[in-house]
Formats: sequence, structure tokens, C-alpha cells
Amino acid sequence: MPSFDITSEADMVALKNAVEQAGRLIGNRHDFKGTSAKAELNEKDKIITVFGDSDFQIGQIKDILFPQMEKKEVESTKRLDVGDIQVVSGNKAKQELKIKVGIESELAKKIVKIIKDSKLKVQASIQGDAVRVTGAKRDLLQDTIALVRKSITDFPLQYGNFRD
Repeated sequence: MPSFDITSEADMVALKNAVEQAGRLIGNRHDFKGTSAKAELNEKDKIITVFGDSDFQIGQIKDILFPQMEKKEVESTKRLDVGDIQVVSGNKAKQELKIKVGIESELAKKIVKIIKDSKLKVQASIQGDAVRVTGAKRDLLQDTIALVRKSITDFPLQYGNFRD
């Protein structure tokens, strides 16, 4: 029986390139000269940390960073879990942007419910941080992909591991 997996993986190389490119743009901006403005990527913990002198400056840095991320990987800003702005050592501020990888259980349940409610003759099951969809025909699987793409627009999903 044909099957495919619905997953959500971040392209860490593309995100690293985007953060480095944003860092170069921040370094070239005249209004950021002599400030603590920078963006760092912790690949192990999957966290982007934005440093600045104020809340306003952190907003400006994110205005530089987010388009760079979107250029490298479409919808990559939708996977960010934006933390609160923290004040560190007097007048400095930082904000952590956690990169969500994998499909959380609530979203997986929502995807399975959408597929079951559609009355398509396919089975959807949650496999860890992915959703596996199995059907009798390839056309049904393609209809399922179209349905999920249309229904879930607030989180980036990939459709892969197709088996015939």
C-alpha cells in the first residue's frame, strides 16, 4: 500500500546561513555601530538569540533577520517560538527564538482529525513526531497532501518518504 510521512524539519544549514547574513547586515548598519546588536544561532539547542540595547533595537534586528530566514527557507519564521525580551546587565536586552522541530502532538492530532473528517479512504497514524498516511491509491495520497496543505497554514510541513 502506498504511504507517505508528514514531517516538519528545519534546514539548520539554511538557518545558520541566514543568521550569518543577518549578522553581516547588522554589522554594516550605521545606527548599530558601537552597540551590542547581534544575532547568534545555537545549533545544538536550536535557539536563535538576539541581543540589543533596547526592545526597539531587538525589533529592528528581527526585521533584518526574518526576511533573511524566509529567503533561505520558506515559512521558517512560522516555526519560531518567540520568547519574552529579557533585560540583562543594566541597559542591554536579549530575546530567545526557539526553533520548533517535529510535529507537536496537538498539531498531529489536528492533522489526523482533518484527514478522518475528509472521508478520504486513507489511514493516518501518529509516528512519534511525524504523521504517516497510508492509502490504496497514489491519487488518494495526493488529494490528502492537497487537503492538509490547504488546512494547515500556520506551521511549515514537509511531505516525504513516499513508498509505493
